[in-house]
Amino acid sequence: MAELDDIKKKVQDEVGTCEAVEEHLFPELNFSTFILSLSTSAMVCLGELPDPISNEKNANLPLAKQTITIIEILKEKTKGNLNPDEERLIDGILYDLHIRYVKAAC
Repeated sequence: MAELDDIKKKVQDEVGTCEAVEEHLFPELNFSTFILSLSTSAMVCLGELPDPISNEKNANLPLAKQTITIIEILKEKTKGNLNPDEERLIDGILYDLHIRYVKAAC
């Protein structure tokens, strides 16, 4: 058992704790980062950004529309509960995504 503890300590000394690795890889999750994540997904679906797996730009307009609708639902369901920065963020993202969707669909 002491041998296993020694191995764990050696690994932690070399790579750090799991919490430190997670903190570095994933930013704090809050409403703004969640909306930004959905926005990024929509941009990939619109063909504006490359797919992170294939690194190719391919449009999937039905999925883009669904993601934009999800953001609209979140805006409606959180009405009155957002701070001014969050409201500006979601409004700006929706405006930008609507414009990009119309351009991609035409």
